Amino acid sequence: MSILVVGSVAFDSVTTPFGEADDVLGGSASYFSTSASFFTDVQLVAVIGEDFPQQHIDFLTSRNIDLSGLQTSPGKTFRWKGRYEYDLNEAHTLDTQLNVFESFKPQLPENFRDAEYVFLANIDPELQLDVLQQVRNPKFIACDTMNFWIDGKREELIRTLGKVDILIINEAEVRQLAEEPNLIKAAQIVRGFGPRTLVVKRGEYGILMFSEGSTFAAPAYPLDEVFDPTGAGDTFAGGFVGYLAATRNLDEANMRKATVFGTVMASFTVEKFSLDRLKELDHRDISDRYRKIKLLTDFADLDG
Repeated sequence: MSILVVGSVAFDSVTTPFGEADDVLGGSASYFSTSASFFTDVQLVAVIGEDFPQQHIDFLTSRNIDLSGLQTSPGKTFRWKGRYEYDLNEAHTLDTQLNVFESFKPQLPENFRDAEYVFLANIDPELQLDVLQQVRNPKFIACDTMNFWIDGKREELIRTLGKVDILIINEAEVRQLAEEPNLIKAAQIVRGFGPRTLVVKRGEYGILMFSEGSTFAAPAYPLDEVFDPTGAGDTFAGGFVGYLAATRNLDEANMRKATVFGTVMASFTVEKFSLDRLKELDHRDISDRYRKIKLLTDFADLDG
């Protein structure tokens, strides 16, 4: 079962305490698609400029990602430049050049409109709504957003949230969106906007998932080396939604498994810059790390 993703394809320039990389492949749709492609086929909708190299097209195509919806427009591809200090949970943006992404209007190819599984990556909530008007009968819709849209287009964002099943955002964004400092109370408020499930990304502290009558916590995988956290959240979403689409099972137990698979995929991403670590992966690596995360939280029942 393929997944439709609408988001950004970009060039990233990143500096961390452990190195730097210039003009490497990035963007929410790139990370999501590559991660999800380990579980199922992906249909990607995004925009690139005339400067986008063929080698990146070839890589995405090699992952069984359908690029029929990848638009090429006159001009340059979206660029982002950022720096991380030793607190790798926070990126400091140094430069953003929207370029062709500034006028991006998602147009779904006809065969993409029948998508049953949809992921709306971090783009203008008005564009997210427009995408939802183009798909015919989605079974499952997940989305992401960020503080910029929470501040600048709150009403439009809340309208979008009324149409989605799962929202995947970070801890600070949950509090900001709910206007409530307590995370548990904030999660209840956000779920009241429409999503039946809220997945909260907490960086090195793992994941919290809130649904009706249930809260689930998954730890982050402890790593010896972390080089670049860019794209970790989108990679998590790709693994999470990819597993759900592959299994076609949205019950509580399977959602919890999907959360761990998302965590596994994110843990690989941060081990190298850009998508370099994901390019080396195979399914055995993913299964092995899934089992290791399970052992992290395995403990005996209380006697008596």
